[in-house]
Amino acid sequence: HVQLVESGGGSVQTGESLRLSCAGSGYRYSTATMAWFRQAPGKEREGVAAIWPGDTRKYYADSVKGRFTISQDHPKNTVYLQMNNLKPEDTAMYYCATAQGYVDPWFPRANYNYWGQGTQITVSS
Repeated sequence: HVQLVESGGGSVQTGESLRLSCAGSGYRYSTATMAWFRQAPGKEREGVAAIWPGDTRKYYADSVKGRFTISQDHPKNTVYLQMNNLKPEDTAMYYCATAQGYVDPWFPRANYNYWGQGTQITVSS
């Protein structure tokens, strides 16, 4: 069965960096879109970034452009989210998600079949 396991969350100060990892198994990783979402308390889950199969395209939410970078390591079936210059408004539970093929548009949560359990990011000022 499909499994997505996130790691790398934690508590940091404003301006610091973190890297999230999500290891996938139980599906054909090479043909899947991988994405990161986040959900803050009392808010809707929102798309943060996504990467198409073969790294053909990468997408970012406007709020993280220039600060976050999505990448993946195919032999390890792992997607990463490098987060730099973190801000308090980045505080949320971060989730990894996947779906087969080229997910377009990338940001609706309904477009993804499988989700990880989430990892908490807390940014204090």
